[in-house]
Amino acid sequence: MRSRPTLSWSPGPDVLSLAPGTTDVAPVVDVVRDGGVVVLSGAGISTESGIPDYRGETGSLRTHTPMTYGDFVGSEAGRQRYWARSHLGWRTIARADPNAGHRAVAALQARGYVDGVITQNVDGLHGAAGARDVIELHGNLDRVICLDCRQTTPREELDRRFREANPAFEGEATRINPDGDVELPEEVVKEFHLVACANCGSPLLKPDVVFFGENVPKPRVERCYRLIDDARAVLVLGSSLTVMSGFRFVRYAAKAGKPVLIINQGLTRGDPYAAVRVNLPLGQALTSLTTALV
Repeated sequence: MRSRPTLSWSPGPDVLSLAPGTTDVAPVVDVVRDGGVVVLSGAGISTESGIPDYRGETGSLRTHTPMTYGDFVGSEAGRQRYWARSHLGWRTIARADPNAGHRAVAALQARGYVDGVITQNVDGLHGAAGARDVIELHGNLDRVICLDCRQTTPREELDRRFREANPAFEGEATRINPDGDVELPEEVVKEFHLVACANCGSPLLKPDVVFFGENVPKPRVERCYRLIDDARAVLVLGSSLTVMSGFRFVRYAAKAGKPVLIINQGLTRGDPYAAVRVNLPLGQALTSLTTALV
């Protein structure tokens, strides 16, 4: 059974009653220095690479409703809308470079402070920065999967086929969203021609990412739990933890008595479980953290 998508979260009394988060990274340094840390990152770590988050002050949920799994598989019009917009948006994400936050995580891992990285992002920037064995909880936009024959192919291959099928397609990517699509007028969307799976002919080609309303594959979830079982602490970076797919790992770690450290601008759903909450831009906070440790 697929979960109902959680697109928004309002802080309750358990969060609002907490003391304000600190702007001092020293308590995080003290925990990370002992190693055994698992990083759980969200869209906030990629904003400095030009990819907006969903729920921050300029988050895209204020003006954009992400594609849901039901809408995508339920109608050709839904798939046409997604692929027309994503055809333009993916190019922007593919050109994005890792920022200071991604590089800091990779450096902490290289020096042995971080044992594992779980990211809710689909942009591949942790790996591009040099992080190893990153668990991409929600997949990666660089891959495409056929929902019928399950064959996966590189996104570049689909991009080439879309260009061939839409030689005159034009649109301006006025705003990129974390799920890889952009805002496009409906009349432009209707001009976009879809292509079928090159292997089996199915129309159900989908980016190899977890849409809202779709479950993260169980083996991937179990791998994350094993990482946290072996960890000393969990460091949350740039996530409101609104979506249960990431929030559950914070609750799990806290229940096991492992310290949860959160660096994020603004309140998060995981704040009641956190031993330390730092309210700073990630680039600034992680640069300070790595300077103290690396």
